[in-house]
Amino acid sequence: MEATGRYEVHPQAQDQGNARDSLIKRADQYRMDASHRLDPENRSRMGQFFTVGSIAQFMASLFGTGIDEIRLLDAGAGVGSLTAAFVERICQEPSPPRGVSVVAYELEPLLVEYLHLILAGCREVSEGCGIAFEARILEQDFVDSAVEMLRGGLFAVEHLSFNRAILNPPYKKIRSDSQHRRLLNSIGVETTNLYAAFLALAADLLEEGGELVAITPRSFCNGPYFKPFRKRFLRTMTLRRIHIFESREEAFRTDGVLQENIILHAVKTGKKDDVLISASHGPAGESMTLHSVSYEQVVGPDDPDLIIYLATSEMDQFVLDRLSVFDHTLESLGVEVSTGRVVDFRVRELLQSDPQPGTVPLIYPTHFQDGYILWPKSGGKKPNAISNVPKLEPLFLPTGHYVLVRRFSAKEEPRRVVAAIFEPQRVPAPWVAFENHLNVYHRKNAGLPPMLAKGLALFLNSTLVDSYFRQFNGHTQVNATDLRMLRYPSPQILETLGRQIDIKFPSQEQIDKLLEREIQRMADIASPDPVAAKQKVDEALTILELLGLPRGQLNDRSALTLLALLELEPEMSWSQAKSPLKGITPVMDFCREQYG
Repeated sequence: MEATGRYEVHPQAQDQGNARDSLIKRADQYRMDASHRLDPENRSRMGQFFTVGSIAQFMASLFGTGIDEIRLLDAGAGVGSLTAAFVERICQEPSPPRGVSVVAYELEPLLVEYLHLILAGCREVSEGCGIAFEARILEQDFVDSAVEMLRGGLFAVEHLSFNRAILNPPYKKIRSDSQHRRLLNSIGVETTNLYAAFLALAADLLEEGGELVAITPRSFCNGPYFKPFRKRFLRTMTLRRIHIFESREEAFRTDGVLQENIILHAVKTGKKDDVLISASHGPAGESMTLHSVSYEQVVGPDDPDLIIYLATSEMDQFVLDRLSVFDHTLESLGVEVSTGRVVDFRVRELLQSDPQPGTVPLIYPTHFQDGYILWPKSGGKKPNAISNVPKLEPLFLPTGHYVLVRRFSAKEEPRRVVAAIFEPQRVPAPWVAFENHLNVYHRKNAGLPPMLAKGLALFLNSTLVDSYFRQFNGHTQVNATDLRMLRYPSPQILETLGRQIDIKFPSQEQIDKLLEREIQRMADIASPDPVAAKQKVDEALTILELLGLPRGQLNDRSALTLLALLELEPEMSWSQAKSPLKGITPVMDFCREQYG
């Protein structure tokens, strides 16, 4: 059965309400106490991030119902918040299971102390609801234990199997020469991070029809490093639900998590039905958006990279629809993208604050200005040149037209993909060096045709590309590998776009209109322009803020309501606003039809 996330309280469980509440509150208290007592450096080394009670409850709500005997895996259990939330959930079912058996893995001795207390509370609450309860704490490395069970061998090993798994796995890279890497490779699991290893192993330990709910970084959804994991996981597990946190700070402020995180619900070898994608600003509570999409829209059946696309609304889908009209790769364009070759701290003694004879221009992100490279930049913190010495010649490129994309952006910045054109006439020198914080588009280590370079920069600076990029990349980092995975317009369209650029780079509004015009020429797309819609929503939010609405009402829902009440469609100007009287249903219809 599909989980709805809402359950009527069983009469027998009603009297246990206070006990359940105290159980999850107790787990939260233990979590906060453990956070203060554990060494922060050790936690970072182990990749430990604790689960807040409200998030644990949301995760537990995603499991299906109707199973009589539950065998639950909690790998990396911590203080037991996830198991506590799971027990709380099953006690609220109209027909609770007869029994639940828990296997909890945890290595940290301090956390094991709390875990014993929480599992004792789980037993008390479960038995009060008429549910038989048993639990085992395994103070073992989950990877070692799971690999041993899955690999088998000469010596008899107790093989555990589960029909439910709930995880907040450690977020830690796996070294290529580590014991973990060797063990995982022995059973065909290839991954660079422990959280993906935990997911792969938990999936293998699940029975057919078993369900997994996990909170993990979003990084596995794309990129070549996680492709082997995606291939293995998606062959075994079928995605049913993905929840996206729109803000790291709201959901994970106590642990300082830097990556964007998601919660996923998957079923072992289940039918590939529609996937429900949700999003919330805070910890999966109020103001949640829900969007159901076909499985093929999440994982393309013909996509060799198996990228997992997370479109949280119809408007996100409109972005995908528009980008799908472009079918060129960098290879078909005859273009390459590479990381800038100069790692400045390795050649610090050869850096020059200002250009002088015997130096080569050195370009940093700080030289970006209005779509072009402004060089030299006086009074800045970064050098403008690097000494032209024989040992550095492999780091230099001949002058020409290059397109540069910043590799890093601050998480509060409105854009991820920021591009600029390097023009030889603006930086007169026979050679140029690009610093490592840049991605460089080139053709066989030389410049691009001028119009192609300009059109490429315009395309990359579009709001459409930035919105698309955010759907499959959860980082603030833009790597060359990510840019290689994009689909691009044809050379003819890029050159057409390039001819629209003069001495001054077009405004954002002009860029987006130029690209939308080319898309409409290529395909008959009747859906609303997602870029215009997003801009209109942002403008409505600004108006609501100026009107002094409380912070809790400064969200997309309020902005859309305002736009509906004014009957403002995405392409309309504010001077065209009307003031009809509308009921709730017409408001909802308007938001769906005009803004997805």
